[in-house]
Amino acid sequence: MLTELVTDYLNYLEYERALSKNTIEAYGHDIFAFFEFVSGNFKIDEIDSIKRTHISAYNRHLASCGISPVSIVRKIASIKGFFRYLCVNDKLKKNPALALSSPKITKKLPKVISVQEIEKLLAAHLNIMQKALFELFYATGLRVSELVNLEYKNTDLKTNIIRTMGKGSKERIIPIGTKAKAALKVYFKEREITVLTTDEGRRNQKYVFLKPDGKRITRQYVYTFVHNLGKKIQKDISPHTIRHSFATHLLENGADLRVVQELLGHSSIVTTQLYTHISKKRLREVYFSINSD
Repeated sequence: MLTELVTDYLNYLEYERALSKNTIEAYGHDIFAFFEFVSGNFKIDEIDSIKRTHISAYNRHLASCGISPVSIVRKIASIKGFFRYLCVNDKLKKNPALALSSPKITKKLPKVISVQEIEKLLAAHLNIMQKALFELFYATGLRVSELVNLEYKNTDLKTNIIRTMGKGSKERIIPIGTKAKAALKVYFKEREITVLTTDEGRRNQKYVFLKPDGKRITRQYVYTFVHNLGKKIQKDISPHTIRHSFATHLLENGADLRVVQELLGHSSIVTTQLYTHISKKRLREVYFSINSD
């Protein structure tokens, strides 16, 4: 019975909410982990026997295991979503997760690097594909998954735009600048040879970024590439750093917050507003560095 309810919920997330496979798997793992805890500690096997006290106990259990508040919030959100679904669809009379509190999270400002540091990274010794990848990454602020899965047909160098599918399968149209366009033009000539001369290239030709052997780049490849590149400026950076820097530099140069929200694919303006704090913080740092003498 429980497995069927969870399966129904996960199908709802996939077919009606159009969430990604990874997100759905995470929800399923969170929900089953909770029921394993309840069953083992309270001998409860029926869904309608679960009370808010059981979820609160699970919350405390996660904290005692040293799990971060961010991860706990996500896990509890998975459980809340499941019970809300059951109640809305009349599969459960009372929602035990209603009004359940979650641990408070202190928001940290995302790490960013300066325009000058970006230029140093672009001046590093990169191969043709890496140069195009980094130029496009910084020019568009794509998520890593969006960069890895970007399709060749959705990269239009005539109109200078790319199309990408973001969270919730929402399409975004993002303009690309002259430097990114120039780097892509050079790379596409090399890519064409890869597609024509390698079996892997023919199999993967729908995707933009291919290694010289024709294999697709992976999320891990991008993380490792960016991390190693950061050593050129003596900083520990990740792909998130490039995305955050893209947004911050836009705002510092007068871009409208709503435009940046659209480019990043944020569903809420509140998420994008975090970058305004970064801009103000950086402006203060520049001001005090100039006036410190």
